[in-house]
Amino acid sequence: MQSILITGCSTGIGWCAAETLHKRGYQVFATARKEEDLKKLSALGVESIKLEMADSESIQLALRTVLEKTGGTLDALFNNVGYAIPGAVEDLSREMMRDQFEANVFGLMELTNLVVPVMRKQGHGRIVHNTSILGVVALPYRGNYNASKFALEAYTSTLRQELRQANIQVCIIAPGPIETRFRATASKSFEENLSDKASVHADNYQKMVNHFQETTASEKKMTLPPDAVVAKLIDALESKHPKARYYVGLPAHMFAWLRRLLPDAALDWVIARVMSGEVK
Repeated sequence: MQSILITGCSTGIGWCAAETLHKRGYQVFATARKEEDLKKLSALGVESIKLEMADSESIQLALRTVLEKTGGTLDALFNNVGYAIPGAVEDLSREMMRDQFEANVFGLMELTNLVVPVMRKQGHGRIVHNTSILGVVALPYRGNYNASKFALEAYTSTLRQELRQANIQVCIIAPGPIETRFRATASKSFEENLSDKASVHADNYQKMVNHFQETTASEKKMTLPPDAVVAKLIDALESKHPKARYYVGLPAHMFAWLRRLLPDAALDWVIARVMSGEVK
């Protein structure tokens, strides 16, 4: 039985991954922060473990718990955890930026760095990081999230190169729009951090909030269910020669192609047209 540790399993992609891989016969260790989410995960039949990615002690304890249950081995790690603090870059405080990176980058890097020696010792492993197309192309009013995902892309690509001779496969999954609670969480984060701030971007913020709350018909057509990501995850875990990067959905493929093809000024123009309904 293959063992896998999955982060960010309370809803959406992480939940779907935990449920699907459990049904495929994996020994799944699913993590979340809240006790009610852990109870729901346990009801699926998976091992649920509390994990706070901004807390080193929590990271170390979670991995120790996994290794105690597996006899010291771990076949795969799927880092799915991440959230967004939306807002214009000039309106973000240092504390807000730090909080974003603690959860999306530093905690993930710490956990991965702890897992690598385990996989080296056993002689194999798979590490899959769920980034975003926003780690390839930056969109306005998502600067903090963009930066965290660009950082994760760079870290993962470096790790892949450094582990080439270790029989540890490292993959990136970069989704476009997926049906999750991401928008609701981002909207809540904005309300908590920036809604009361006087800003030259106030008008665009209102459009952004409206956009979070109301998905257009065209966007719905472009938005895929979480199992679209999980299908790529399964390939990354089970293929003899997995891809270094998997894009999920037409928008992700399109923006990745445009990033390679267009100069920055032209790409900025395309992004402005795409975002015209949300910002000026």
